Amino acid sequence: MTLAILVKLILAHLIGDFFLQTTKSVKSKEKNKLKSAALYFHVLIHGILAAIAVWDIELWYIPLIIMISHLLIDAGKLYATNKKNKRWLFLADQVAHIAVIILIFIESTSNFADFELEIPIQVWILILCLVFLTTPVSIALKTFFTRWKLSPGNTGINSLKNAGNWIGIIERLLVFIFIVVGQFGAVGFLLAAKSVFRFGDLNREHNMKLTEYVLIGTLLSFGIAILTGLAFQKLVQL
Repeated sequence: MTLAILVKLILAHLIGDFFLQTTKSVKSKEKNKLKSAALYFHVLIHGILAAIAVWDIELWYIPLIIMISHLLIDAGKLYATNKKNKRWLFLADQVAHIAVIILIFIESTSNFADFELEIPIQVWILILCLVFLTTPVSIALKTFFTRWKLSPGNTGINSLKNAGNWIGIIERLLVFIFIVVGQFGAVGFLLAAKSVFRFGDLNREHNMKLTEYVLIGTLLSFGIAILTGLAFQKLVQL
């Protein structure tokens, strides 16, 4: 089914942008821009992943277009980014990349071969949703929250390194699974359980800013997971 190609191309993009790109390479791109070797290596990675997703030598132009467009979009973002627009350019950058992938898919649908690895489209969509709910959403939320800077006194009680990130990933995956299997009540139970443990500690700290910070993050995280679960249900029914 040719729709699987679109899903795999988007999956390849998420892997390339959020899993195979280090903080060091991002800083190198931001500092050196078009002179950064990390930028071109990043673009090459996307080309390789797109080629794997398409898996057809006759469609060589698709990875090439993705590489060129990725370079242009990332370069534009690097030169346009400042402290005030960083969050919105992050979103615009991702929308632009996905839009290019969708346009390429639409224009090339008739050229896709029927070759598949005997993996149903539902499985590809499931993988895409699960991958999306991990690091991509974590980075997106982290970027969004750069608008608020907590002072050292607002950091709350000591916690394990990256514990908050892992808790967010696990809770999003659990919410997604609950939605997919139709256990909406379990979502409420999970939110209530987190409220008891997390917000109880925060209230004892008497730190309103940190409490609001965590509450917004929790609601956004749960909301994204719920919407992803509902989207998955709709897509697999098509």
